Amino acid sequence: MPNLLEQLKKMTVVVADTGDMNSMKKFTPRDATTNPSLITAAAQMPEYQQLVDDALLFAKREAGPGASKEAVVGKAIDRLSIEFGLRILKIVPGRVSTEVDARLSFDTQKTIDKAHLLILQYEAAGATRDRILIKIASTWEGIRAAEHLEKEGIHCNLTLLFGVHQAIACAEAGVTLISPFVGRILDWYKKHENREYTPQEDPGVLSVTKIYEYFKKYGHKTEVMGASFRNIGEITELAGCDLLTISPALLGELAASDEPLTKKLDATAAQALSLKQVHLDEKTFRFQLNEDAMATEKTAEGIRKFAADIVKFEQLIASKL
Repeated sequence: MPNLLEQLKKMTVVVADTGDMNSMKKFTPRDATTNPSLITAAAQMPEYQQLVDDALLFAKREAGPGASKEAVVGKAIDRLSIEFGLRILKIVPGRVSTEVDARLSFDTQKTIDKAHLLILQYEAAGATRDRILIKIASTWEGIRAAEHLEKEGIHCNLTLLFGVHQAIACAEAGVTLISPFVGRILDWYKKHENREYTPQEDPGVLSVTKIYEYFKKYGHKTEVMGASFRNIGEITELAGCDLLTISPALLGELAASDEPLTKKLDATAAQALSLKQVHLDEKTFRFQLNEDAMATEKTAEGIRKFAADIVKFEQLIASKL
């Protein structure tokens, strides 16, 4: 009997949620996702110190003599994200996601500008844009930035996504991929309902299932990638989803289990469902977000945490100048 991970790979694209390349080599995912906290953790590992040094040299050269420390650090952060991405692309056969600074989540133009900067550095290093996903928060401004970028052939991964309304807005904008946060949705409900949930009734699992079925029912091309898992039960309940991005710890648990796996999500079955079609303009999006306390709170909290991670990343790099 193949292990759970091997079975899952036959029904869903497995993505590594880590900046550690050794884990990617071990579990052989197709794609990989990163974020500032993952890159910060990896940048402190001895085996990646040369990457950090190379990024600092690049930043100093690009900033020029007399540049401020802040300018050098900013360029080094971008370059280090690119350097990790380039090395990840040598390991995985598919795509890598590289995140835009969360502090730009409410600025459409600056998000576009940062995405351009990142993609140009990737292309200058020989990577093709079909292998890069630019990660952007699922705010209204972020979705509009992604819509613009997709028209330029720059593919986007909309992250910090907690509500179906966010997902539908992304699909209508032609976004390549969305990352609904399963575990963080569960966290909110456990806290506010003061109860435990089985994987079958897990609110995060149910949310991703609803999004997946809606997309398949109405022919949206946007891929659904469940993210932020708390246990392997959440993962197995989403077997059949387009993609699932999984931490090394949970990949290890899947690889260590030989339980049989049943496909839970099916595109053909979803097309037969009776689901109401929804269209979202800005006013409707903002009102529905406001009505969804979980999505409102978790989106805001996620942006704050990702922004704090960037600050920690900047402090780490500044300490090495």
